[in-house]
Amino acid sequence: MSAWNASEWLVDRHVAAGRAGATALVTAGGDLTYGDVQRVTSAAAAWLRAQGFGPGDRLALALLDTPALAAMFLAALRIAAVPVLVNPLLPARDVAGIVADADARLTLISEVRPGTAEQVREAVAPRRVLDDGEWDAIAGARGDGEAAETTADSDGFWLCTSGSTGRPKLAMHRQGDLQVVVETYAQQVLGLSSTDRCYSVGPMFHAYGLGNSLVFPMAVGAASILEAPRPPTPARVAEVVRATAPTLFFAIPTFYAALLASDIADDTFATVRQAVSAAEALPAETWQRFRERFGVEILDGIGSTEMGHIFISNWPGRVRPGSSGWLVPSYEAKVAEADGTACAPGQAGALFVRGPSVARGYWNRPDETAATFAPDGWVRTGDMYDCDAEGCFTYLGRVDDMLRVGGEWVSPAEVEATLIEHPRVLEAAVVGAPGERGTAVVAFVVARAGEVVNTGELEQLCRERLAGFKRPKRYIVVEGLPKTATGKIQRYKLRDEL
Repeated sequence: MSAWNASEWLVDRHVAAGRAGATALVTAGGDLTYGDVQRVTSAAAAWLRAQGFGPGDRLALALLDTPALAAMFLAALRIAAVPVLVNPLLPARDVAGIVADADARLTLISEVRPGTAEQVREAVAPRRVLDDGEWDAIAGARGDGEAAETTADSDGFWLCTSGSTGRPKLAMHRQGDLQVVVETYAQQVLGLSSTDRCYSVGPMFHAYGLGNSLVFPMAVGAASILEAPRPPTPARVAEVVRATAPTLFFAIPTFYAALLASDIADDTFATVRQAVSAAEALPAETWQRFRERFGVEILDGIGSTEMGHIFISNWPGRVRPGSSGWLVPSYEAKVAEADGTACAPGQAGALFVRGPSVARGYWNRPDETAATFAPDGWVRTGDMYDCDAEGCFTYLGRVDDMLRVGGEWVSPAEVEATLIEHPRVLEAAVVGAPGERGTAVVAFVVARAGEVVNTGELEQLCRERLAGFKRPKRYIVVEGLPKTATGKIQRYKLRDEL
């Protein structure tokens, strides 16, 4: 296999082509050009080498979306070390658990909560832990910042699974997986080019945000807008959109719903040529209302930490609201029984996928790796889907979240999509609860700001739209739903409440 280094491909290639002055990162503190990014990445690589880092050494990055995160991620790849992306908003004990699991020699932390770095430092000693106050010294380092001799198959980066069902796992990706997701989804579906400006509400520590905010724009010499506030609010995000004029906007379904429930101007997204959604299924109602109000089409799709990004998607001008869409080129998917036997078109089953960006497996989790990654390349996603005769995939729910009521399958996604059609409902999550006659469907609903939800009206809506066995037996109005940092609803916490 020929020599190839992801850091050189994402940064140095553009500088060598005479585009050192092109904008790479747009931040509140000022723009950075590709020449600037090359300089700070080389400095960070030299600093890491001075700390004794070499091929295979793990560097945990619990940083907010800043130039420091971008440069340290690229610098680790540059010297063949392994960056491990960690959610900086997690409690110190959870960050420490991931750092220890990854056996990271060094951890950099954004001090979102005062004292986090010190707490993690005490928990993982003698491993080193630094806060992001060290960034200026790292960016000013001098020394050997040259790229190591790597290939596309070299150890690359590790991503934490979302934790929607419990403790996160570390998915191990190759360096070349970054190029794959660019050449498949970013270029063939989004049509990404150097003239684009990408703005992602989803953070970079997850596969979705990593692609949106770093890999996609830098692969084509475009600009990335790193001004996503944490936590994001519709008003603040709208300010950033108006100030920075993105052409591509990436968010999750719950945030699109929050934008619709806000009073931001209808022309907020005037510069956006395409919006993208992932992490949860985008209800057709949300898609329709967003297009009618803001004039922008949302492309919903499904991706995963294990596959690196989106592998099934709706396409520009070819959208079926309420579905995940069609296969991204170079990927295969099937809806099948638990043993892998393919289902007939329209029949519900488990979703399996395979393609060139698949992770090697989970770090230090042989049993879970064997349960998810088959020897023939098929990956069990844990999602329930159906696929029609035209090859369009529709999400039904997580396998563990699907409900068996009276011998029939109930899709939480279908019931939730019905509930949010009510004008007073902002969000909904459906789970099962044990009852005298078996599993009972229970709906947790969140009201729009300033609204009061009448459960009798919800019952009437479901009576009109859903078969009897699919209708919730209880409606529980709550202020908010428990979610992961990437926006996935943690239904297991709702089940615990019941």
